[in-house]
Amino acid sequence: MNAQSLAQHAYSQTARTTKTARGTEYELIARVTHRIKSAAEAGPLAYPRLVEALSDNQRLWTMLAVDVADDDNGLPQDLRARIFYLAEFVQQHTTKVLMKKERITPLLEINAAILRGLGSRRTPK
Repeated sequence: MNAQSLAQHAYSQTARTTKTARGTEYELIARVTHRIKSAAEAGPLAYPRLVEALSDNQRLWTMLAVDVADDDNGLPQDLRARIFYLAEFVQQHTTKVLMKKERITPLLEINAAILRGLGSRRTPK
């Protein structure tokens, strides 16, 4: 290993350990949103991938709901209530999408809106 690769390795380790909770949330939501969109665009043969991505999205939103329901959560009460409502909507709408009774678009729009909100407040890593 040369000095440059050692420096890159050391920096990347530090960058990973100094990520903010907001940055981590952003990355998780971005990843799952990309997987949902990619599977949906791939067509019917990718349905198992879509189901897996939607399930991961539901788990993510369940974790967000649990987090905002915690009394120690530092977000304003109004924002916590809106996030909790969105989590409930995501759960119900995902079930309808899986039953092929609703379109996937609202789920992608919700995640995109959350990403915009998190992105506008992100701090450099």
